[in-house]
Amino acid sequence: MIWVVKRGGTIGSMSPDTPPSPLALLVARFVSAYLEEFLASAEGHGLTLTQAKMLLALNEPPSELPMRVLASRLTCDPSNLTGVADRMEARGLVRRTVNPADRRVKYLVATEAGRELADRIRAGQARSLRALAELTAAEERQLESMLERLVGKLEARED
Repeated sequence: MIWVVKRGGTIGSMSPDTPPSPLALLVARFVSAYLEEFLASAEGHGLTLTQAKMLLALNEPPSELPMRVLASRLTCDPSNLTGVADRMEARGLVRRTVNPADRRVKYLVATEAGRELADRIRAGQARSLRALAELTAAEERQLESMLERLVGKLEARED
């Protein structure tokens, strides 16, 4: 049994057998369509989902990340990330650097070719990006605020 505090202070419970709310289903449908389009774009450029996610993660500040941090962001084991990084480095999309203070810490950074490919992958998500672009400025701010709150709760691993 999971206890849920609802708007207005009422408390309800939700069991694993409780069907998801209409809102949860809508979020899932959007995320599913977004990921489907993202994966199709990535595959169209010869990348796996993890490889594409890596490029996009390295295309945002900070653009150089320790491999352990990157593995955590991509929800994969650091040892698996080494193989992914090897393949990406062989294609000239990323390069490894080391921390001068601790040479055991390896960083990944996207090359210019990697940053360009990340932009092309994003451009391949035309439907998703167009749907988001149709929001008004106020709707966009509201959705952004709500998603930041939800992501914050997930990343904090709150129960």
